[in-house]
Amino acid sequence: MTSFLFHGGRFLDPRRDELLSGIEVLVTDGKVVEVADRPINAAKAQRVDLRGKTLMPGLIDAHIHVVLSEVFLQNMADTPLTLMAAKGAAAMRSFLMRGFTTVRDTGGADWGLKAAVEQGFFVGPRLFISGMPISQTGGHGDFRKRTQSDYTCACSSGLGAAARIADGVPEMVKAVRDELRKGADQIKIMVSGGVSSLLDPLESLQFRTDEIEAAVDEARRWGTYVCAHAYSAAAIERAVRAGVRTIEHGNLIDPATAKLVAQSGAYVVPTLVAYDALKRRGADYGLTKVSLDKNDRVLDAGLKSLEICRDAGVKMGFGSDLLGQLQNDHCNEFLIRAGVLKPADIIRSATLINAEILRRERQLGEIVAGAEADILVVDGDPYRDLSVFLNDGARIPAIMVGGRFVKNTL
Repeated sequence: MTSFLFHGGRFLDPRRDELLSGIEVLVTDGKVVEVADRPINAAKAQRVDLRGKTLMPGLIDAHIHVVLSEVFLQNMADTPLTLMAAKGAAAMRSFLMRGFTTVRDTGGADWGLKAAVEQGFFVGPRLFISGMPISQTGGHGDFRKRTQSDYTCACSSGLGAAARIADGVPEMVKAVRDELRKGADQIKIMVSGGVSSLLDPLESLQFRTDEIEAAVDEARRWGTYVCAHAYSAAAIERAVRAGVRTIEHGNLIDPATAKLVAQSGAYVVPTLVAYDALKRRGADYGLTKVSLDKNDRVLDAGLKSLEICRDAGVKMGFGSDLLGQLQNDHCNEFLIRAGVLKPADIIRSATLINAEILRRERQLGEIVAGAEADILVVDGDPYRDLSVFLNDGARIPAIMVGGRFVKNTL
């Protein structure tokens, strides 16, 4: 039995807007056993002195791509699966060292990567995987050139993990069932145009309503849900009315649609840092003018979308959506959102709300009795200084996942 007793520092409860003092936390065999505002009697526990530091739950990113290692995705056609997995292992370790103890991969990562982390072959965060996102022909996920007629299998390259094609209800049903069979925790579909796809208009409405409903029905009967890539208000409305649970991005949402999202109990997962990074550095890694022009449109609408969702009462998760070489911008998402939102609300997005999205309330995203012991020790007060999360975890001296330290410089 391995036990740790954290004491002497400040305590961040994401349900509150201020840090607490005098809180002690006992962790035993990977779980939080006790949280108390008095001394805890645990003579055999290893004591961890937090003097001058803050104890908080591990962060959660609900929109990330572990293995999509190129900003210009089409370049992954020349990336063998072995190299893709190796790059993914390095990326996962980096996510973890930034304080993200859990991530929801919204396209690319498979059951093998999840098993590699769980079995200790890779050091990384808890993974919730979508498998291969599902796109219609000509949609945000169809990477063929205009001169290609047949969809050539790219299964021996990294590009093969980026998406799969389904058209019509029977093909959608088969694709969803197949991704669930292969271990997907949730299903990802593309219901609008996108920045990185070259041939589809940003406002295009992808998949018919019956196709979206078929995906939702299959996922629900398996006991899970559908998340949907969507930008425009029309695409978001169609998806939510069809039963989609989380809207990814949502930059072009309007107040009426945001109200619908809130009333339906769905979530929006903004990913503003992706567009900021693409604006500054995308061309350096091969992003085309078509994509850069699309990016300008969604970037300009980003902060306004946060205001619209906040005012409508939409629950917003925390996502990043950075690809490959741009992933070192990861934690800039905190600072970008601070242009509109309070630090406490941003942190809630990356803890409590993302735990709800993952359907792991009171297990992840907060430090309470019975929760997984995913814990950060932070040098500073995140409620007053979100820059504590920058510089690849330089101000996070200790990180614990499942009761085991993966970093400890205390």
